[in-house]
Parts: sequence; structure tokens; C-alpha cells
Amino acid sequence: MQLRQDDKTAGNGTASQRPKSLLPFGGIIGISTASIFHMRNKTLIHSLWIVLIALLLPMAGMAMMQMASTGDRALNDYMKGHPDDPIARLQQKIDGGTAKLPFDKKWGYLPAVLRAMKIPESTQTLVFSKTSFQIDHISRRTPRALYFNDDVYVGWVQGGPVLELASVDPVLGTIFYALPQKASDRPQFERLNEGCLVCHDSSSTGGVPGLLMRSLLVDVDGNPILSAGSTVMTDRSPLLERFGGWYVTGSSGSQLHRGNSYYPDVAAALGNPNTYVSRMNLAATSNLMSIPDAVDTTPYVTKHSDIAALMVLTHQTQLHNLIARVSYEVRSAIQDEGVDPPVSEITRTRIRNVTEPLVTAMLFGWTPQLTAPMSGTSGFAAEFAKLGPFDRQGRTLRELDLNTRLFRYPLSYVIYTESFNAMPVPAKEYVYKRFREILTGADKTMAYSHLSEADRKAILQILEDTKPDFAAK
Repeated sequence: MQLRQDDKTAGNGTASQRPKSLLPFGGIIGISTASIFHMRNKTLIHSLWIVLIALLLPMAGMAMMQMASTGDRALNDYMKGHPDDPIARLQQKIDGGTAKLPFDKKWGYLPAVLRAMKIPESTQTLVFSKTSFQIDHISRRTPRALYFNDDVYVGWVQGGPVLELASVDPVLGTIFYALPQKASDRPQFERLNEGCLVCHDSSSTGGVPGLLMRSLLVDVDGNPILSAGSTVMTDRSPLLERFGGWYVTGSSGSQLHRGNSYYPDVAAALGNPNTYVSRMNLAATSNLMSIPDAVDTTPYVTKHSDIAALMVLTHQTQLHNLIARVSYEVRSAIQDEGVDPPVSEITRTRIRNVTEPLVTAMLFGWTPQLTAPMSGTSGFAAEFAKLGPFDRQGRTLRELDLNTRLFRYPLSYVIYTESFNAMPVPAKEYVYKRFREILTGADKTMAYSHLSEADRKAILQILEDTKPDFAAK
């Protein structure tokens, strides 16, 4: 995942509280403290403009000033909050002597962390762009390996001094950690801050601490060629624009992607980047069933970088960001009104405006269909579907389709995560209300035209059987 990371420390006693400016999952290298102050000054100037406009336009003043406070509150809550994410809980167990992480001579703490977090090896994806702070250890021949479950992302680099981790806190959003690859009786996950949020708290993440999965052109050494542009991948991204800088194993038929491709020289030798990109022979680098021979896969846990896993990873990172944005914004709206549940039209509008994009994304609205069948190489699809939960007919939202769309029943399985369940009550109630409107056919707008009557009925039945709080509404 070019899960671009950046963080700020707010220790809870379960991980090191020393300030860090490392950039784990794909951050821009060399962000300085001056850059952070520059960003904060820009935020201050932006806030002053909002206040000025609000004074000139009294009708909109209250709403605009309320919205201006959300970002500052979110940052303050994130920095001062005490994380209660899966990694923080694991650290508590280690400190309390109820959990141990064996150190492996080949992979360090990677196997132990994967076991502790119940992360399947089939989730492995390999990214060869130099978009991690461990830049000296990453190349086309030594890509970074990434693994994930519903709430935790783990990055491993050959010879790298640390494991890179991103763990989703139900309230604070994505928390970033590093685990030194040195044997210890009580290893310490170190929370990373400041540098991470330069990229991971931006417009690309919805203005909240989040994850970035980028597609970009890289040169022969794995260096990003930013002049060729980059894409923050979501479900709506055309496949043709996805996976630049990543290895991809599996078939996608006539659908081409940018995985496995690179510019075969140093970036300085590239002329017009747009001309080069338009002439790339993506047919030669799509539909590869194995990692290119230039990469020795024996140092890795598996020999795959499964296309199905990459598709699901793209979906999940987007949803985590949207949920975090909804949670921060709705909490701020309620705080501004001072009444819970909120009653003013301004607050209800704020809740609707921030939550509706989450509804659309969870139901895969405006997502382009697949035009050819797709299949991976690692067994990820089958293993992922087994995680459930299942309704009385044995159906699950985790079952992949990979023929015309990603999931057979297009409502996101992220609905079962802690972060979704922890959303403020008004936000979750709005989501559930909209799901019923859409799934019962009361809303048949274009965004949901991809849902057939059979789709709507099946999804509704699965929710009724597997999501008790939805069934109770």
C-alpha cells in the first residue's frame, strides 16, 4: 500500500512517546519541522479568511465558523488522545507479561506480529516505489512487503531497521507505529507523529489522519517520477490508472493496469513524462502470474502480490478514511450545537453532507464495472471469504465476485469493523436509514443503479442476519 504515513505522538503508556518524524508507509521523504510550521501557518491564514467571509456573510457565518473548527479539533484530539487500537492493546499485553513476540532470525518480528494480529500471509502485496522512510532498503529487486487485516497494516523491508505499522483506532483513526527489528524480551511499538501527518492528514485523506494508496511512475531505481503525476487509488479509479510502483500477480484479461511497470532509466533521463506514459506497453506488464524474475522472492513470506488482495486493500483504505472523517466531523458538529442528539437544521445538514459520501462508497456507488474476469494467485479470495460473518443462507459480504465487480454482494464488509461501530450515533443512524431507503428500492437514483432488485434483497437479508443493531432499527 503505498500507505503513506505520517504521525504525531500522543502516548498512552503502551508505546514509546518520544516524538518521531519518520515516514513509514510511503511518506514523502525529508519533511522538516519547518514544513510542518509552514502548514500550520497556512491553516491559520485559511481560518482567518473563513472568519472574514463569515462576518461579511452573516447568513452563512455560523455554519462556516463551525466547520472551520473541525480540523483543529480533530488534530488536537488525535495528538492528545490515548490510542485503543489493536497494536496499542498488544503492547499492553506485552508490558503485562501476557503476550510475547518471538524474534525470527530471517524476518524479525514479522511472523509473530502477523500471528498476533491474525493477518493472513495471502494478503501480501509488494511495492517497489521508494515511498517509505526505509528508502535505502527498497528497490525493484527488494520491494517492501505489506500485509493487512480489517484494522491493521504491516510493512516489512529486507534489512530494514523497523517494522512499519498502521493500526486503526475506533475513535482517533489511523495510528502509525514502528517496531525496532532487534530481539527483546519486551519489544516496544513506537508511535510515530508529526512527520507522518504532513501527508497522512491532508485533502487526500479527507482532512483526517488516514491512509494513502498511490499509483505512480517510478524509474529504474524505484524513485517516484512525480512529474508524471500520481493517483490516490479508490474504488472509482480506472484500473488503467492503478498499481503504478506495485508488483501485481494475477489475471485481469483485457483490462490493463500499471503494475509491474517502470521507466527503464534514471528519472533525469526522462523527457516529456506525459508522452512516455501514453506510450507505455501495459499489455506486457499486465496479467503476470508471478513476480518478475529480477526479484528473488525467497526472502519473502510468500511469492505473491495478489491482484485481488490489492483490489480489496484499495477499497479498505478508502473506507477507513471516510469513517474517520465522518466520526471527527459529526463529533465536532454535536459539540458546536451543545445538544446530543442534535436538533438544529445546520447540524443535521453537516451530518448529512459528511455522511452521504460514506453511504455511497460502502455501496460502491459510481464504481466502474470490471469488463473482464479477474483472478489472483495466492488464494486470498477464498481465505478472505471464509472470515464471514454469514447469514442463514451461508452468504457473506466478504465473498468476492471478480467477474463484473469486486464483491458479489456490494456492501462493504467494513460495516463490521470497530471503527464503523464506534461512529457517533447520529452518523450511524443516518447510514442505516439510507441503507434501508436504497436496499428497499425507495431510492433508485443513478448512484445505485448498479444494484439489481436481487442485489438489494440479498444485501438487506445479509444485514438483517449479521448486523443486530441494523436489524433493530
